Amino acid sequence: MHVIFVEPAFPSNQREFVRALIQVGATVTGIGERDFGDLDDDLRSWLHYYQRIGSVTDEGALEWAVREAQGRGWVDRLEATVEAHILPTAHVRERCTIPGTTGRTAWLCRDKPSMKQVLADAGIPTAHSLGSANVEEIREFAARVGYPLIVKPRDGAGASGTSRVDDEPSLLAALAASGVGAGASVAIEEFVEGHEGFWDTLTVNGEVAHEFISHYYPGVLEAMRTRWISPQIVATNEVEDSRYAEVREMGRRVLEVLDIETSATHMEWFFGPKGLKFSEIGCRPPGVSMWDLYSAGNDLDLYREWAQLIVHGHTHARASRRYAAGMIALRPSQDGHITGYEGLDALQAEFGPHIIDAHFPDPGTPTQGVEAGYKANAWVRVRHENYDTLRHILDEIGRRAKVWAA
Repeated sequence: MHVIFVEPAFPSNQREFVRALIQVGATVTGIGERDFGDLDDDLRSWLHYYQRIGSVTDEGALEWAVREAQGRGWVDRLEATVEAHILPTAHVRERCTIPGTTGRTAWLCRDKPSMKQVLADAGIPTAHSLGSANVEEIREFAARVGYPLIVKPRDGAGASGTSRVDDEPSLLAALAASGVGAGASVAIEEFVEGHEGFWDTLTVNGEVAHEFISHYYPGVLEAMRTRWISPQIVATNEVEDSRYAEVREMGRRVLEVLDIETSATHMEWFFGPKGLKFSEIGCRPPGVSMWDLYSAGNDLDLYREWAQLIVHGHTHARASRRYAAGMIALRPSQDGHITGYEGLDALQAEFGPHIIDAHFPDPGTPTQGVEAGYKANAWVRVRHENYDTLRHILDEIGRRAKVWAA
């Protein structure tokens, strides 16, 4: 099977998708934005052919590159795994008559107000939402739904560009900053109080082949705005427990309504005083290398499982559910440059057997802002057979590990 893979080099874990495709027998053509000589040795050796274009989100350039590949031989699949690449790849896929996620499905998974409207019409509980470029229409929505509200890009991912507004002055300020009134359109959503988590799958012909459930501590918006918090993401090893039955049922209904067939998916949800609420979904893997955590916790190679379903139409292994696995982000004491660390040796001595891996930038490394994400600075990934014990270990790392900056 010949698979075209969009942007094999960035971010860095993209190479793992190519590696897995090769291991299950595919021939891979890469389309990316870097020069071929800038790819690492393994990646260059894995690629049958590589085409550089200026931007993989430029549909005209991407279509040209795909048709060039088709001119050299039959192409079976055209795949992308980064949020910003999914919709342009779907449009090119349709124009080049290659099977895979449709433009409609990709658009519904990208445009949050449209996504929520389709799901609400199908009876799936979602936050009230509006997509608009009209200030007065947004003010009327706010008056009807009430504060607080969430303002975010219509096609954003995670908490990027997202803000909470608690009154009309803060709403108008957020709209002005987003360019509303000057042609920009945003998504406005009811703020849903509650615990935040996500449900990830590998889905084949609409059927779930692998599924994983993870939790945020605290929610993403708070985690990405508060320096003193060492936020955690924790994947449970009790996915089949009855406590998660409602999440799994809702997720399958979402896949059905949005016509998601053979794809990785990432679905965010809230559970609180108003019950379980759908937040959003993408036709792609989760961010921050969550597949590495799932693989470490379940004795499998999830990249290879993805490649199996793309190339052979089925997965190969079963998730063992042996470990719960989590990561904790450790924030520098201030913006500037890393000057050193405290408490790491004692934590390694106490919890070393449970630590999967860690990243501690060298002293002198410039820090990145809190809003840059979970892997922006230092982080540690851990696994343990017991979920509560894992949470305790992560809490202790967050309490005792210090990242100093000046």
